[in-house]
Amino acid sequence: MTKADLIAKISEETGLERNEVSRAVESMMDFIKTSLTNGQNVYLRGFGSFVVRERKQKTGRNISKNTTIIIPAHNIPSFKPAKVFVEQVKNKVKVK
Repeated sequence: MTKADLIAKISEETGLERNEVSRAVESMMDFIKTSLTNGQNVYLRGFGSFVVRERKQKTGRNISKNTTIIIPAHNIPSFKPAKVFVEQVKNKVKVK
């Protein structure tokens, strides 16, 4: 499912105009990205958590030059689904 498909489905389910739904979806994604960029996690009860995870510094290999490189510590965004969500996917429970 693409973002356009999601917007169309929400518009159909709620009766709202597509442009209103599109603005809401874009606003939600922007809020999540801004929060994570500022180091704040986002928790959506029953859905999951968008969190910032820290990757430690490590050594890697550049195989084309056969050299060792240092990969610095950095933060990455991550999503952890809620237990209810995981169970629904495992058991293929339909949610309206």
